[in-house]
Amino acid sequence: MTPENIRVAVALSGGVDSAVAAALLKARGFQVEGVHLRLWACPPRDHLAALARQLGIPLREVDLRQDFARLVVDYFVTEYCRGRTPNPCVACNAAIKFGRLLEEVRERGSAYLATGHYARLVPAPDGGLGLYRGADRGKDQSYFLSRMPREVLPHILLPLAEMTKAQVKARHRELGLPAGPDCRESMELCFVPGDRYQEFLRAQEGFHDSPGDLVDTDGKYLGRHRGLTRYTVGQRRGLGVTFREPHYVVEIQPEASRVVLGRKADLLSRGLRASRVNWLITPPRGELEALAVIRYRHPGGLAKITPLGPDGVEVIFQEPQAAVTPGQAVVFYQEDRVLGGAWIEERIR
Repeated sequence: MTPENIRVAVALSGGVDSAVAAALLKARGFQVEGVHLRLWACPPRDHLAALARQLGIPLREVDLRQDFARLVVDYFVTEYCRGRTPNPCVACNAAIKFGRLLEEVRERGSAYLATGHYARLVPAPDGGLGLYRGADRGKDQSYFLSRMPREVLPHILLPLAEMTKAQVKARHRELGLPAGPDCRESMELCFVPGDRYQEFLRAQEGFHDSPGDLVDTDGKYLGRHRGLTRYTVGQRRGLGVTFREPHYVVEIQPEASRVVLGRKADLLSRGLRASRVNWLITPPRGELEALAVIRYRHPGGLAKITPLGPDGVEVIFQEPQAAVTPGQAVVFYQEDRVLGGAWIEERIR
C-alpha cells in the first residue's frame, strides 16, 4: 500500500511539534487529517483553522472532556488525597491520546494516529515493534509513553523520532507555519491554569485535606503541616519549620496524616515496589536487569527488576536512589529501549 492510500490522523495541538509532524506526513504523501483534542475548558484555538488551511488538511475537533475528567482529572485529585504525587501526563497518554483518541480515529478509517512526541518506534531485536528514546535526548518523551498498551504500537506514527527540537523549529520557520501556544512546551498542566494546584484541588468535588503532624525519621514531633497535598517527597522549601541544616520531605504517611522530614541521606532508598506494570516487551518470567527511571529527567539507576504476582514488580538498585515518590511512574530501559513501566507504591529502605 502506497502512502497516498493511507489515512493518518495527527493530534494537532497548534504548537510547533504537532504542526511539523503533520507537515512531514503530508510531504510523504499520506492522507493527513488534523484532529484537535478538546480535553478541558479550553475551546479550540483560532489559529488551528489557519494552520490546517496552510497545511492543506481537514481539521476536526474530538471532544473527550468527559473521559479526560474521569480518567485523568479524577485520578489526579484522588492521588493527591491519598498523599501521593500523581503524574497526569503519563495517565493521559495511555488512557486518552493512545486510548480513546486512537480508538476514535481508527473507527473513522485512519490506519494510524500520529503525534509530535519525541520518541521512536522501530523494529526490535525480538521481532516486535519497540518504543525507544527519541534522537534528541534532551527532549525525549518516551518516559511519558511507557504505559501505552503494547498492542497499539503498530498503529502509531512518531514523525519527529529522529529530529532534534532545533531541527523541528527550523523546519517550522522554513514552512512559514502559524504558531500558537502549546501545552506540552510548558511545565504546567493543561488543566491547572497558572500552575495553581492548591486552588484547583480545593475547587474539586470530593477533595479533602486537613492539617497533621510534621515528624522526624524517629517519629519525633516537629510541628504541624497545613495539608498533605502541599508536600511531595524530596521537597526542601515551604516545610513550615526551620533547621540548622537542610531538611527534606522523605515520606508522606496518609493514614496518619503525617509528613516525615529528614536529612538528604534519609531520601535515599535501595529499592521500590510498584504496581500495575505495563510491559512493552514479552512479560519476563523472572528477574531482569535494566535502568530504572523514577521520574522525568531522572538519569536512572541500574537495578534488578523482579516480577511480583500478576502486575507488580520489585526494583532493587545497584546504588541507592534519592526521592522515590509513591504515585510517580518508574520506567525500565535497556539501552534506549523502553521495556515497560509501573506506578510506584512504596520505597524500600
